[in-house]
Amino acid sequence: MGMDKFAFYFLGMGLAVIGSGLGLGRAVSAAMEAIGRQPEAAGRIQTAMIIGCAFIEALTIYTLISVFLAK
Repeated sequence: MGMDKFAFYFLGMGLAVIGSGLGLGRAVSAAMEAIGRQPEAAGRIQTAMIIGCAFIEALTIYTLISVFLAK
């Protein structure tokens, strides 16, 4: 019974990583398209993209920490 609980934790971690990867890919793709359309705004777009990517990565790291704490 105990292993089943951990299997769900790791399944949730895997889903969080997949979601994070998809979200980061979409964010970077949209930023690159925006820079291609407005190269003069590249600095502002890149800054916003990096901040957004940091938030996405933070959520993934929180998931990892919660799995370790639940152990």
